[in-house]
Amino acid sequence: MAMRQGALRGPSDYSQEPTRHPSLRINAKEPFNAEATRRDLVASYVTPVDLFLKRNHGPIPILHDIDSYYVTVAGLIERPAKLYLNDIKKLPKYNVTATLQCAGNRRTEMSKNRKVRGVGWDVCALGNATWGGAKLSDVLQLIGVAYHTEITPSGGKHVEFTSVDQCPEEKGGPYKASIPLGHATNPAADVLVAYEMNGEVLKRDHGYPLRVVVPGVIGARSVKWLDRIDIIEEECQGFFMQKDYKMFPPSVDWDNIVWSTRKPQMDYPVQSAICSLEDTNAIIPGEVTVTGYALSGGGRGIERVDISTDGGKTWFGAVRYQKEGVPYVAGDISSDKWAWVLFKTVVDVKGDTEIIVKAVDSSANVQPESVETIWNLRGILNTCWHRVRLLTIHNLRSLL
Repeated sequence: MAMRQGALRGPSDYSQEPTRHPSLRINAKEPFNAEATRRDLVASYVTPVDLFLKRNHGPIPILHDIDSYYVTVAGLIERPAKLYLNDIKKLPKYNVTATLQCAGNRRTEMSKNRKVRGVGWDVCALGNATWGGAKLSDVLQLIGVAYHTEITPSGGKHVEFTSVDQCPEEKGGPYKASIPLGHATNPAADVLVAYEMNGEVLKRDHGYPLRVVVPGVIGARSVKWLDRIDIIEEECQGFFMQKDYKMFPPSVDWDNIVWSTRKPQMDYPVQSAICSLEDTNAIIPGEVTVTGYALSGGGRGIERVDISTDGGKTWFGAVRYQKEGVPYVAGDISSDKWAWVLFKTVVDVKGDTEIIVKAVDSSANVQPESVETIWNLRGILNTCWHRVRLLTIHNLRSLL
């Protein structure tokens, strides 16, 4: 059993797991991995904590004594330190609305094309929350690392975050990940050491008492249950940086993979999905409301959400929105640059129909048409056009 200062520990079994919302779709019980239903996910711009993606690699850590809990900040720096929760809370507090998306979102769909390894996720392996905490750039200033530092005098070029959970992939060791030092020390990147989620203290499932939030980057880099922050020379050598969450071409499979030939994935590409409908739906002809989400990594906004009902021959735009009463404009100061965009449109359905959605971000990146071109053995970053089928009741009966 891994322990740290007797305060925060990673249990060796699943006997003390927190209670979860009964409506979640459970994709794995031990470790617990679950997502909201499609309709629940897009019922609000900010995802309720209980419905937010639950993504874990081991039992949920337990905090025994908040007063003795601290984060060690060390590595290639001149002034290592132990920072208690109150030290973090004394720094300026920022609230950042950001979407965290598992790199395996929509993996189940990719696996139908050709089998992949990993937890099967529908289209809801993400959530949008308002995170509260100190900027990592301010935390690093406490130990003498200035804003916009890309290398320390001792040669540190990356910031590694270490948890206390126990992961089988790490042979019982903790989850860890890193980001470049220049990213960590840039205040505009909004990387947080967070202690709140949606205005409340973090829940155990989401990293209590402290976690890292790296906006615009795959969720695997936003380490929960923070134990250490280390300034290191090379990127983190942990399993989830070196032997997972890398994007390989369709020609690479488990018999010919060389992990070192690809860099760890950071930003996620443009993505969208329909959430008001399942993959196949029985309907009565008439007007059908279509809603869902769109997002892109790196702080890129969503310029368009395109809808097609004729196989992609023609397209029309859906209405995009974030906050109620505030028009969404990609890149505008009034918009949340790290957050998803919800969309809505109405389709007049006269017979059996396939509805397709694709999004275009503010850098003109667009989702690929087919999953075949982006298939990869770990089933990450499935961002192909999202499709749902509508079968009219009359035609559905004829098929039965």
